[in-house]
Amino acid sequence: HKPTYENMRKSLEAMKSHCLNNGVTDISMPRIGCGLDGLDWSKVLAILGEVFEDTDIKITVYAL
Repeated sequence: HKPTYENMRKSLEAMKSHCLNNGVTDISMPRIGCGLDGLDWSKVLAILGEVFEDTDIKITVYAL
């Protein structure tokens, strides 16, 4: 199944919770959901920013 923007938000919320509960301060990731899954990066980036905006977690996104 392909992800939806709502599924992406829920997954990122779960990631945020995990990070806060386990002392994770840095995350590195690719442009998740935007390759074969077909989501638009500008929308995913906005969701990522909304989910993590109230934290001090540093997120680095890599593109190949």
